[in-house]
Amino acid sequence: MFNLLKRNHILTAPMDGKVVDLSTIQDKVFSKKLVGEGVAIDPTNDVVVAPADGKLSLLFKTNHAFGMVLDNGIEILIHIGIDTIGLESEGFNPLVKEGDMLKSGEPVIKIDRELIINKGYSLITPIIITNVDVVKEIEYNTNENVKSGEDTLLTYKL
Repeated sequence: MFNLLKRNHILTAPMDGKVVDLSTIQDKVFSKKLVGEGVAIDPTNDVVVAPADGKLSLLFKTNHAFGMVLDNGIEILIHIGIDTIGLESEGFNPLVKEGDMLKSGEPVIKIDRELIINKGYSLITPIIITNVDVVKEIEYNTNENVKSGEDTLLTYKL
């Protein structure tokens, strides 16, 4: 049982793109790690997928962000873009509903990249572990290009 608690867990990339360090993004709530630890992706595709198995615990009314409670109790937040709450749902099409049980790689939200970018918003997407106090160790795969639902975004130990 004790070995199970110490094993590595992973979050797979929820979008295709380049992984960037949180400290480099233009939103202080994320760059200063006020809501938790994680990384961000500068995405190149238009579908956000679940990075692990778990429950969709929160889908923001504006559809620009969602939270999950993973099967191991980890809580994550995926915030699509910077300041995109100002779009008031425009450009975000949820493919699941709050309370759904999701499998890693399952599509969650489809975005209209062109609309969001043309309105002047960044699509840099933070992926945050919000209950980081229960995590013993996190390793990030920054500055790498990742494929959604396939490549490891980060690993962590409980």
